Amino acid sequence: KPYSKALGVRQYHVASVLCQRAKVAMSHFEPNEYIRYDLLEKNINIVRKRLNRPLTLSEKIVYGHLDDPANQEVERGKTYLRLRPDRVAMQDATAQMAMLQFISSGLPKVAVPSTIHCDHLIEAQVGGEKDLRRAKDINQEVYNFLATAGAKYGVGFWRPGSGIIHQIILENYAYPGVLLIGTDSHTPNGGGLGGICIGVGGADAVDVMAGIPWELKCPKVIGVKLTGSLSGWSSPKDVILKVASILTVKGGTGAIVEYHGPGVDSISCTGEEGGPQPTLALPRGSHGLCFSTGMATICNMGAEIGATTSVFPYNHRMKKYLSKTGRAEIASLADEFKDHLVPDPGCHYDQLIEINLSELKPHINGPFTPDLAHPVAEVGTVAEKEGWPLDIRVGLIGSCTNSSYEDMGRSAAVAKQALAHGLKCKSQFTITPGSEQIRATIERDGYAQILRDVGGIVLANACGPCIGQWDRKDIKKGEKNTIVTSYNRNFTGRNDANPETHAFVTSPEIVTALAIAGTLKFNPETDFLTGKDGKKFKLEAPDADELPRVEFDPGQDTYQHPPKDSSGQRVDVSPTSQRLQLLEPFDKWDGKDLEDLQILIKVKGKCTTDHISAAGPWLKFRGHLDNISNNLLIGAINIENGKANSVRNAVTQEFGPVPDTARYYKKHGIKWVVIGDENYGEGSSREHAALEPRHLGARAIITKSFARIHETNLKKQGLLPLTFADPADYNKIHPVDKLTIQGLNDFAPGKPLKCIIKHPNGTQETILLNHTFNETQIEWFRAGSALNRMKELQH
Repeated sequence: KPYSKALGVRQYHVASVLCQRAKVAMSHFEPNEYIRYDLLEKNINIVRKRLNRPLTLSEKIVYGHLDDPANQEVERGKTYLRLRPDRVAMQDATAQMAMLQFISSGLPKVAVPSTIHCDHLIEAQVGGEKDLRRAKDINQEVYNFLATAGAKYGVGFWRPGSGIIHQIILENYAYPGVLLIGTDSHTPNGGGLGGICIGVGGADAVDVMAGIPWELKCPKVIGVKLTGSLSGWSSPKDVILKVASILTVKGGTGAIVEYHGPGVDSISCTGEEGGPQPTLALPRGSHGLCFSTGMATICNMGAEIGATTSVFPYNHRMKKYLSKTGRAEIASLADEFKDHLVPDPGCHYDQLIEINLSELKPHINGPFTPDLAHPVAEVGTVAEKEGWPLDIRVGLIGSCTNSSYEDMGRSAAVAKQALAHGLKCKSQFTITPGSEQIRATIERDGYAQILRDVGGIVLANACGPCIGQWDRKDIKKGEKNTIVTSYNRNFTGRNDANPETHAFVTSPEIVTALAIAGTLKFNPETDFLTGKDGKKFKLEAPDADELPRVEFDPGQDTYQHPPKDSSGQRVDVSPTSQRLQLLEPFDKWDGKDLEDLQILIKVKGKCTTDHISAAGPWLKFRGHLDNISNNLLIGAINIENGKANSVRNAVTQEFGPVPDTARYYKKHGIKWVVIGDENYGEGSSREHAALEPRHLGARAIITKSFARIHETNLKKQGLLPLTFADPADYNKIHPVDKLTIQGLNDFAPGKPLKCIIKHPNGTQETILLNHTFNETQIEWFRAGSALNRMKELQH
């Protein structure tokens, strides 16, 4: 019996019910943009009939958004899908280039609901209010550009201070079954509310905003089956820290991670709505994945394993959260449609991982990579053995991964116990609320004051130190030190631009406990602290309400609606601006093979987008391509001398900074290439890591493997991301060689290109280079960029 027919009665019933229902808006900010569960269902039924098998949840949502479900070829890990996302979200650092590209397209309005969120340009210095005022002053030109561009082209604008993009999306825009793309790698946060939310580069966002079908390689699906229940100090953060240790930073590449199993719906958190706020920390018993910090946290940090995104099935916790955030109508509609918001029984996963939550211990990952996992009970011993500093200089909680109401409540519960015994944090301690709504609510409910009393500083509702926006004063650059955070990434220099900072990521409550103790040697499960009275005491595992017992306090209104009539709206970019620069089209392919490419740098080891295009102080140039190109690859290690930002100029034979050498080559008409290692371009979605090499004259990036978003970004800008057919060929190429890439006149999907390595002694070697280009992407290359191709099609 065909699988589609087996579900036919239920599907017909749902369809008939939906036809009778009133339309439900995707967001109260866009009352005329409706959730199309009817279209989702129609597309799912078409694809299910074609495939004749049970579908995973990931497949239902992705295939439910196909542009042509009847004819689209569907094969996991093989075919490219043409999709119609429901909406676009952009943070202010990436929105600058995305909007500049959209302006270049010549289109009058965005075709789908879109928003801009100001969260990346606020530097942490002394505290929330002062830091926010300073950011508004310093970034006035950029904020004005984004606000006016949003008004001109129909994009909603969240002002600085509103909060971190992913928390705002969670509170207002994510819903079960949505397909959302965002210009930030942690967009998968929305999977905690049952949506497929995918991080992309700005050029991908421009495609969607222009109404063009968005292309995505059909993802594989990794299933993570959760059993048992969390208890004690174990938290949802430990689930993803454990998964990261299993899959590593590249194990999720090309796949959606889909969580399922009885552990998802296990016993709820102790805190229930109704009654007074807790006045003391309570012992934590068994608990499930409370929505706020649980499922969203796990999906958010899935970016660290290279996953396309992560998702949880619709359940009662999502319904509760939707209702609490003013979206009860969406919850009711999702209830009616629930069969399509959970995986089919008997569906197949390409890989299956099982985690027993009852056996999961608190973890802390790091330093320098988010997949180096240690049980908290063991990290002190490992640190001693490895020579990592034991003393914790700073503990930092918040970020888009762990900044919800429940996160703040659990940390406050730990802090309150210390205060009751006369203790404060031995380490410096900072707190970053996820949104203005979270900030206002934790102020009202007393959590913020408890965290201040224990020694904390409440920072602005922004990304702050998590992305390197931290004016750190307690150490000098090069000073070896340890910090612990509830963030998601801990790459070298990520938080404070100091390569000697050993950063560890863990849950907010563990960060708080370690900041109180001041050392990595402290294990809150077993170790005692000494109170002010000299008596020893042990911290009890914290508990806190998943959601506030009364309604959220929305705080200040920070949203700007785009006007209905924007015909008179001006968007000004000064030609003398050092922050913004209108884009010029990249040159088209000249129809010839790429001859005698100079190697700018052969990268040794890990090379993230932070290494390629650093954040921190460079964020201010995200809207000015030429200025930000001065940070090109300054963090990458040159295999020739083992140094960062030091490469040989092949003409002068002098060593100098990477950007200066690239500019020299560009000035003298020398085309160049980068040689990279494994998982090149992992980390943030920043397309500047693709725009900068293109701007300075690169033609190809050749590596052992790529991270998904970066590979796509390179293609979008007309570059050739190529991989060694034999990874060992990486060792055949030396920085002094020249390369010729042949076969571009016959460039076709699945057909390798030939690379001739020309050594200085006159000898040559030939190797093969693979690629993942499809026909559309080959057209991008020939046109010079995806944007150039879009303009060609318009004409």
